[in-house]
Amino acid sequence: MTIGRTGEPSAAVPGATTPGATAPDTTDGADPRRWWGLVVIALAQLMVVLDATIVNIALPSAQRALHMSDGNRQWVITAYTLAFGGLLLLGGRIADLVGRKRTFVIGLIGFAAASAIGGAATTSGMLFGARALQGAFAAVLAPAALSLLTTTFSDPRERGKAFGVYGAIGGSGTAIGFVVGGTLTQYLNWRWCLYVNVPVAVIAVIGAFAVLRERPVPAGARLDVPGVLLGCGGLVAVVYGFSQADSRGWSDPVTLGLFGGGALLLALFIAWQKRTPQPLLPLHILGDRDRAGSLMTMLFATIGIFGLFLFMTYYLQIILGYSPVKAGLAYLPLTAAILVGSTQIGARLLQRVPPRLVMVPGTILASGGLLLLTRMTVHSSYGTAVLPSLLLMGVGAGMTFMTIFATATFGIPPRDAGAASAAVNTAQQVGGSIGTALLNTIATTSSTSYITAHLHSPAQKAVVIPAGVVHGYTVAIAWAAGLTLLAGLIAGLLITAKAAKNQAAAGAPVAEPVG
Repeated sequence: MTIGRTGEPSAAVPGATTPGATAPDTTDGADPRRWWGLVVIALAQLMVVLDATIVNIALPSAQRALHMSDGNRQWVITAYTLAFGGLLLLGGRIADLVGRKRTFVIGLIGFAAASAIGGAATTSGMLFGARALQGAFAAVLAPAALSLLTTTFSDPRERGKAFGVYGAIGGSGTAIGFVVGGTLTQYLNWRWCLYVNVPVAVIAVIGAFAVLRERPVPAGARLDVPGVLLGCGGLVAVVYGFSQADSRGWSDPVTLGLFGGGALLLALFIAWQKRTPQPLLPLHILGDRDRAGSLMTMLFATIGIFGLFLFMTYYLQIILGYSPVKAGLAYLPLTAAILVGSTQIGARLLQRVPPRLVMVPGTILASGGLLLLTRMTVHSSYGTAVLPSLLLMGVGAGMTFMTIFATATFGIPPRDAGAASAAVNTAQQVGGSIGTALLNTIATTSSTSYITAHLHSPAQKAVVIPAGVVHGYTVAIAWAAGLTLLAGLIAGLLITAKAAKNQAAAGAPVAEPVG
């Protein structure tokens, strides 16, 4: 099995194929409903991304209402991320085997039902279970959405615009979640942070039936059950390990055991994928240099950029004294900048220059924005210390993420689109888990060291402790900037794909079939 690195359908001779190649679906570009389909896909993706953060601001209210202990409250977040990150590979393969539109609709309905159960929760256990169920259906929905986008927009000229919108949703959804979560919590109650998914899902389901098309499902295909147990088990262990590292410490036996067990399961998973005739994750997906480079770039960029939200939320609310709504609104410039970077800069450049010449400047801009934040102090103002950084980082993140999504799913045979989409989402999810745990550990350690070195009497606590907390934030953000630059270095060294217009003009071959 080989994959053309520039694998799009030929633009020189409509309907022509390279010998031994899979014929492209030439009807995709002519579908008059494809842009409405993009709206439906983007709406579903926004719902999934929002739910990773929208509950964060509502968590204190939910904790009081359901009488959660401080030790158990983390499960509102962890239950979602564990199920989401651990089951993505399974969700992606289900989309390939069952049908993307059908999987998309099932994911929407299940996500809405789980959200309604969570909103009506009367005990903490009921809420934890609903959040895990949300994560499971998100793991089905997210790969189906991305694979629908991949198979719907095969024309390189339209592909950049479509992935610009998708990348903007993926990059800005976290910030939007803080705005929506703060508003709903302050003016309604925490339950509406979950109930809000129900009407959104209903609209998306109606839209899916109206404008999305189902494609034929491969005959005789079966689910790789051993691969599911090994791959999903390994991912759950790794993601849970990072969540435990945040609270227990990196050297704790439980943390080390989870990392070791996860690594072993993933090693066995890879060995099994080489042997089985119908793998859960066909390894040729990872064998392409551009795709592997995109996944690595996604991993490190997410570690750096997404780690920012944790510190900025605390800085705005604890240090600057913002209300939940005001803190959420403070992210709006970041959201606007991501939209500009993704749809107006990244999508346009991707038509004219190679992907690495969009990703590398994007990561440099994002890293520059992070470095500006390292100057913030207890007495900094939003307008001078925070806003310029958010704008710079937003433009860079928008350019980076939309290009990664487009490049990582480029040239994939339709039968493997779900698995490839799951790989991209997995890199993003694992990167977010690593970033939260790693950067929070760095921040906590740096704060403790600063306070120990500067606190000489109880009278100094009111000054030294806030200064120490902010110092920890700035040290962690400096690390985030370095990791984001590393993502750009990886993109520059590994990704060699050409500009979209050159691929189309050259009549680039599509992916070759197995056998």
